[in-house]
Amino acid sequence: MEKYRVPPKTSVDLSTFESYYEGEIDKKDGKDRRKKFGQDLADLQELMYAEHKQKVLIVLQGMDTSGKDGTIEKVFGKVNPQGTKVANFKVPTPKELDHDYLWRVHPHTPGKGEIVVFNRSHYEDVLVVRVHELVPQSVWEKRYDHMNEFERLLADEGTTILKFFLHISKQAQAERFLARLDQPNKRWKFNPGDLDERKYWNDYIAAYEEMLSRTSTPWAPWYVVPSDRKWYRNLVVATVVRDTIMNLNMNFPEEVPDIESYREKLTEMIENKA
Repeated sequence: MEKYRVPPKTSVDLSTFESYYEGEIDKKDGKDRRKKFGQDLADLQELMYAEHKQKVLIVLQGMDTSGKDGTIEKVFGKVNPQGTKVANFKVPTPKELDHDYLWRVHPHTPGKGEIVVFNRSHYEDVLVVRVHELVPQSVWEKRYDHMNEFERLLADEGTTILKFFLHISKQAQAERFLARLDQPNKRWKFNPGDLDERKYWNDYIAAYEEMLSRTSTPWAPWYVVPSDRKWYRNLVVATVVRDTIMNLNMNFPEEVPDIESYREKLTEMIENKA
């Protein structure tokens, strides 16, 4: 999976990254692996919650229909919601706009023992804000450094950060919009405004390239994930997250002293129906 990781201080050209995976892994094998890794992730999340030391933040960004919701469902579907949260960042509210742009983000970062997934994130403030000129360039230009330092703060305080750009082609996006219209249970997800956003495709690509180039750091790396094939997208994210958490060297808390004596007491209670 390292080939998808963006090295720090790299000038990213998304035309050189594949969006459609063609390789040795077939669809069935890929889905089987992802399911296994999903169960591994559930077990690791239980260990993380019990140990109560580690914090993990997952950031998902991508064009409309790139599969942020689907990735969350398929990769994190088996984890215990008690220790896993999803934060969605939509258009800021009037109250949020009264504060600095990171004010609404920080409260959603993970506490000890938690995995938090950002479905979109603070990076909207160098994407939508830039493309639609909601603030001057002199304002959004400074935000790359803000974001790097914000993530450095989280990392220094013990948060493991993984960021995924779900990379799809313009053709795949059109096909997915059409698929939403063809499925009655998916039509609610279709917004005519999404077609208007397609007119800004090249502007968004430029914004994503600069985002990836300037904010992939040793403490918060970006991965460019081929996402035209949903099963492979899910496999990449599941593999990176699972392998990263496995390497945190976690342990269950020590058992209470003289634990066997409690077994005897409980056995006696059961026998006496006490």
